[in-house]
Amino acid sequence: MVQSKASDVDGYLTEVPEERKAALTKMRQLCREELVGFEEVMAYGMPAYERDGACEIAFASQKQYISLYLMRSDVRKTFEERLAAQDMGKGCLRFRRPENIDFDLLRELLKATAARPGSIC
Repeated sequence: MVQSKASDVDGYLTEVPEERKAALTKMRQLCREELVGFEEVMAYGMPAYERDGACEIAFASQKQYISLYLMRSDVRKTFEERLAAQDMGKGCLRFRRPENIDFDLLRELLKATAARPGSIC
């Protein structure tokens, strides 16, 4: 599943492969806990979190991995050392296996994103 046609995140989560459902549900829970003041939306076929109409975080179940999209370059820069050990694209943190997701790192990234507005890459 690369792009979902689900109209909301609940619908999205019903479509994901069973072996990824718990991890993606936990990602959503962390986003909802840490991204206070953000709106949960579906954007580009994936769950996304917007502040003032700008998408700052998103996640998705891709064909080969689970991804977390960090749209804020300042947050990526702050966590540069810790992200260096991860499978990281320009703005996408990839997890090939759900059991390898570092939820503590994700929580810290979300807290840093929520702490203050910043420019989107």
